[in-house]
Amino acid sequence: MSAEQGSILRVVVADDERPARAYLVELLRTCDDVRVVGEASDGAEAVAVIERERPDLALLDLQMPEVDGLGVVRLLRRDRIPLIAFVTAYDDYAVRAFEANAIDYLLKPVDSPRLRRTLMRAHERLDRVDAGGAEGAATVSAIAVIEAGRTVEPLRRIPVRRRDDIVFVPVPTLITVIADGELLHLTVASGERHTISYRLKDLEARLPHLEFVRLSRSALARIDAIQKVSPMPGGTYLVTLVSGQKLGVSRLRARVIREQLLKL
Repeated sequence: MSAEQGSILRVVVADDERPARAYLVELLRTCDDVRVVGEASDGAEAVAVIERERPDLALLDLQMPEVDGLGVVRLLRRDRIPLIAFVTAYDDYAVRAFEANAIDYLLKPVDSPRLRRTLMRAHERLDRVDAGGAEGAATVSAIAVIEAGRTVEPLRRIPVRRRDDIVFVPVPTLITVIADGELLHLTVASGERHTISYRLKDLEARLPHLEFVRLSRSALARIDAIQKVSPMPGGTYLVTLVSGQKLGVSRLRARVIREQLLKL
């Protein structure tokens, strides 16, 4: 959705802290060229509101629990990604990365002049590009840069799109992660499978340290779920998991398997 210069800018605000969200909404309502079309108190709700309302601009808090501002963009359908301005209390690496990748940001507490500049930038950009196309792709690319440079706590649950809903997969139930192009296929202890769009090395970095082992360029497995390791020709192995899955170990990773799993 695009807005011509001087037209009404449709905005969604997402922040898990009610006072901060209410303050930002109040500031927006003083602007004649803005209409707040939705609010969200967490990331999952933000995804639903954005996809339903199709705003021109979404103001997303970076520090929301479970699904943060970055996670919201990852979960959005590519054709539903509006212009994004992240709101954060911390002027850190992420903020510099947003700016370098032409993604706007607001530092808390937000003041009216700074918000006004963000809104003007949104008007100008919407006049030039399709926010759901090239702009959305640029936002996703910028997030990859940000996540590569930030230190985060290990994931406890992985948000997964399922049609119009977001379900959470507890990491302790995760057995294997198999990469297939830009998609990751997750298998949990019950045998249920889920698919997410994420890079394997990025997910591996966010899983609990020493609980998972890389078997190959395209496969991760929970160490405690490995039931059997069978030697194969050429010095490699075939791993059998409690889920019944059988996964090959690459020659490059065979040494790691020997050192981590096969020594007393």
